[in-house]
Amino acid sequence: MADAEADRKRYAPPAWLLTGLRPQPAPVPWAAVVRASVALAAPLAVGFALDRPTYGALVSMGALSGVLGDTADAYRMRILNIAVPQLFGALGILLGSFVYGTGWAAVGALTVVALVSGMMSTIGAVASLSGLLLLLNSVVATGLALPKPWWVAPLLLLFGGLFVLALTLLAWPLRRKLPERVSVADTYLTVADLLAAAGTDAYEERRRATTRSLDTSYDLILARRARHHGRSSTMVRLLAQLNVVIPLVEAAPAVHVRRCPLPEAIPAAVRDLAEDVEESRTGGTEPELPAPDSPATRAVDSALRHAAAVVHNADAYNVDDRLGRPAALAVRIRRATRSVLFSGTSWRYGLRLALCIGLAQALTSLVSVDRSYWVALTVTFVLKPDFGSVFSRAVLRAVGTAAGLVIAAPVLAEVPIGWWDVPVMALLAPLIPALTVKGYAFQTAAITPVILLLSDLLNHRGVALVQPRLVDSLIGCVIVLVAGYLLWPESWHTRIGHRLADAVTDLADYVESAFGTGDDGDGATRPDHAARARARRLIHRDLSSIRSEFQRALTEPPPVGARAAAWLPLVVAVERIVDATTAARVRVNHGAPEPAPAEVAEIRRQLRELAERLRATEVLVAVRTELPGDEEGVLAPLRQEVAAARAIASPQP
Repeated sequence: MADAEADRKRYAPPAWLLTGLRPQPAPVPWAAVVRASVALAAPLAVGFALDRPTYGALVSMGALSGVLGDTADAYRMRILNIAVPQLFGALGILLGSFVYGTGWAAVGALTVVALVSGMMSTIGAVASLSGLLLLLNSVVATGLALPKPWWVAPLLLLFGGLFVLALTLLAWPLRRKLPERVSVADTYLTVADLLAAAGTDAYEERRRATTRSLDTSYDLILARRARHHGRSSTMVRLLAQLNVVIPLVEAAPAVHVRRCPLPEAIPAAVRDLAEDVEESRTGGTEPELPAPDSPATRAVDSALRHAAAVVHNADAYNVDDRLGRPAALAVRIRRATRSVLFSGTSWRYGLRLALCIGLAQALTSLVSVDRSYWVALTVTFVLKPDFGSVFSRAVLRAVGTAAGLVIAAPVLAEVPIGWWDVPVMALLAPLIPALTVKGYAFQTAAITPVILLLSDLLNHRGVALVQPRLVDSLIGCVIVLVAGYLLWPESWHTRIGHRLADAVTDLADYVESAFGTGDDGDGATRPDHAARARARRLIHRDLSSIRSEFQRALTEPPPVGARAAAWLPLVVAVERIVDATTAARVRVNHGAPEPAPAEVAEIRRQLRELAERLRATEVLVAVRTELPGDEEGVLAPLRQEVAAARAIASPQP
């Protein structure tokens, strides 16, 4: 029995692979399932009715892109997630059709498009999907003969995406509450849970949930107010209500450091404010709170009373919004453009994608074998650098494609081109949103038969498509694994260390902004509360992205996965340093004595030294730490957290 169990474990798939093959416990988005069925089947029906099946297939291809982008909850975010990428998709079809059948020109054009697509991936979610559709449709247009004149195919694809958008907006007039308001109210509830967990073991989990909720709410409101930040009084008021929870979030670490839980009346008061926000109630009374007995509880009391005053203020333009409004759209665009053009990460991603697409397209266009656009298509889906582990995605892509071809083969063999394609598409299309939430391999298995069915309507090759497409997918995966993974040194180590080093450097600057007066003790003015709050939010966003990178690295094969696991204790330690810094600043604001400049300078020096060592090593090495200071002083918890972070040593991989 023991030998059988040992053999079972020996021949079982590795854990990093099973993670991708195991379906995720996510609910099926039934509304998206229905939309996908209608959005992809209806254009085919119209195309057959008008005796233009090719046009119907192109509209359905555009609808497929829209279905992939239909992932947001708020309607205004759906407009961004669907409409903006469709414009780039139409541009991709246009560029690809211009170089169709041109050999080296097609290789060069797709390589440049891949470079741009990869660099766009580093901007954000909407830009990433836009870059994906730009490259994806460029690849398709270089491999399929599209109808003339040149503007027909881009227009039809754009119409398909907008059809999906129209379907998503049908329920908008029936909505009961503004999604942005609901999101802000949910953030208040997470803050209430955070305050309730202060001083307990559940605090760390609640803090991360609060960060995610804040990110979501800010993204929704900034998307609504992207054009002009002062135009909507509703959004101005919601932004002010969101901003005033930041002091509450900052006060939570000060309470947690004391390990003395707050009275239940305080989280309950925050939950009452959440209800007021959701119902848009104004004119409420000041909350009845217990008398504060320490700097930490005074910080909570002051922040909560100020939040109540802002929530209950009916005049959107006459609230004490201490964090202020975001920069104008043009300013944010300039910042994003500068970040992409001067970021080494964006150039590395872009060049890696360009290399693999160039190799795939060279094989497709120049080598005398019957290869199709499916090779470059596979590279596009697998190597999008912000989508997770390249190695795992290549393996899962091959598995998913094989499963999808099992579904597609009988359809292409037994269903003749014609009206029967409509009910078949109505049954296949819903699988895309239903299985996408289960994992990448499941999404691939759902998308593959849909793309093959649409391709068959354009080139009429039937079941003969099945075997070549499997071979093409395997070739694309091999190109990615060799040219996009094995040949890149960064594939063999995690990026957690360098990102964490940048976060620690920013943390040293945050300590200076909170307590410092300049390197020379010259008494320079300390940045205001709004600047400190924004700096803290930035660090928490950085740490959130580091945790995402950590989860991605765990799906890599050895030794990368094992090395990634060793970084988690230091990630947690850095998060605790941020909280300790905030807690100390809050205590000083409410009566605790200011720390000595020399003590602040020494902590900053230790943090910067830690950052440099993180950049210089692949494994964590303990650093000797001597942080003199008053053991009862306001910075004592911060010194302890810095010492703990520097003392962490990783197990050898």
